Amino acid sequence: MLISLQQSWQDKAAAKVAQTKSKICPEWTLTESDLEDAKNQRELSGPFIEKFLESKEQEIIHIDSVSLVAKIKAGQHTALEVALAYCKTAAIAHQIVSPDPQRKMLRLIGTHNYFGFIPIERAKELDDYFTKYATTRGPLHGLPISLKDQFHVNGADTTMGYVGWINTYEGKKDPDKVHRVESQIVKELLSLGAIIYCKTSLPQTLLFGETVNNLIGRTLNPINQLLSCGGSSGGEGALIALRGSSIGVGTDIGGSVRIPAAFCGIYSIKPTHNRFSYRDVANTNPGQNTYPSSVGFLSNSVDALELVMASVLLTQPWLRDPEVVSIPWRIHMADAILDRAAPDGSSNHNTPLKLGIYWSDMVVEPHPPILRGLHTVANTLKNAGHKLAFLKADGAHDIHKQINLSGEPLIPQLRATFQLRDPINLLEYQDLSLQGRDYSQIVDAVIMPVAPHAAVIPGKFYHTAYTESINLLDYSVAVIPVTRASKALDKFDSEYSALNEIDRKNWEAYDPDVYDGAPVGLQIVARKYEEEKVWAIAKVISMALKTAGVQ
Repeated sequence: MLISLQQSWQDKAAAKVAQTKSKICPEWTLTESDLEDAKNQRELSGPFIEKFLESKEQEIIHIDSVSLVAKIKAGQHTALEVALAYCKTAAIAHQIVSPDPQRKMLRLIGTHNYFGFIPIERAKELDDYFTKYATTRGPLHGLPISLKDQFHVNGADTTMGYVGWINTYEGKKDPDKVHRVESQIVKELLSLGAIIYCKTSLPQTLLFGETVNNLIGRTLNPINQLLSCGGSSGGEGALIALRGSSIGVGTDIGGSVRIPAAFCGIYSIKPTHNRFSYRDVANTNPGQNTYPSSVGFLSNSVDALELVMASVLLTQPWLRDPEVVSIPWRIHMADAILDRAAPDGSSNHNTPLKLGIYWSDMVVEPHPPILRGLHTVANTLKNAGHKLAFLKADGAHDIHKQINLSGEPLIPQLRATFQLRDPINLLEYQDLSLQGRDYSQIVDAVIMPVAPHAAVIPGKFYHTAYTESINLLDYSVAVIPVTRASKALDKFDSEYSALNEIDRKNWEAYDPDVYDGAPVGLQIVARKYEEEKVWAIAKVISMALKTAGVQ
């Protein structure tokens, strides 16, 4: 379907939506009654979406990525069976996410590009290969992988949320490039046997912690439709939370794979920016590298993150993209962390993990569900025998001592950050000093909020520094789900004294009833190029939480 250049942007967007919808198999198309029912649900994941699936399809989408490729390799599932299950789930997710009552034509769409029968043909080719050679095409053989609509795929649009990019190459009409460019990482995934079957929504410009654009409107959180799915890889977060994708590929310049993961209750990893190839990936302000963006990954399982990273690095991407550092997957680095814990996540008591807990940036305080999540992780790790260091400020007393020498004021930009507060008391200080004495406060990683809230009420994302500061440092970061907000446990404190105007707005946006059931995720921050290490720490913490009955 060609879209006329004479159309208004609204007509172009509607035509693109209709084109995508037309690729859905008729038997997977939901009725108006189903769609209306979806609009009235608080949670779309789990029983609601799965009632549209057959039992075998439900079984397949609940198999984690590592086990799924193993079952395909063992001949227990065909690539075609798996592709059909995921394509159907994605098609249903596509129709029920992002209801916008003001724009009926656009309200059905949760993905920007659905590839119709193309992934089915790809699955058949993979099955033929397996039948002929009795082996798989690679470690990702038959695994359905979705892409943020920022990655180029041969024969498909990449809109990046811009209506003006429809049927172009990043807004340009060069016939040698329109629908003919493929991102390097897409080629690598295909060479490893993956099935690329859809591209997901993102915010216009990428530079937003929610997912809203003029193509599809707003994408909501399938765990709690009163909240946002996050951004900018928000479509990936929503689709994976609905189990419509096994692994998603996104990008992160300010929290864009971490925020959707935390908001949607899944796992993600943001590598240092040049660990994976960004070649031929669309971007905002291309060429800007002072604040670089990273290719990252999202999934329902922590093991899937290792699977995809280790597999892609097997292809030696640095040979095709000189910007990529020539560091293969260092399994010894991951094993060095895993060896420090038992399978249940507890310390082996010889070399326990040493982790910092960063409670607050002292600019915007986290909501009660986030603080409870931090305490839950801290208590779980302590009970499991690991060591913790609690990172706090001194109440800014030293800074005020220096400015009081002359009577000068703090400059306006620092007044909120360094507002004078009570320092920690002596007994607490002594306790923290004893905890830190044995390892001089050098920690393996730091656990901290992804945002000051669990998901966010649309339009009320006021503070993104918890993730942006980590991009500035270009550190390796993983996100894990911890718990869910509870109106019974996470009470609103009406006597809370705000630190500044943004903190006041953030606190007043907390509504225990609205947030009830929202996922609480936290980020684990390691140094640059420590993807193996931060992944392994995420795995240990997740095992400890599971053993404690938290996850």
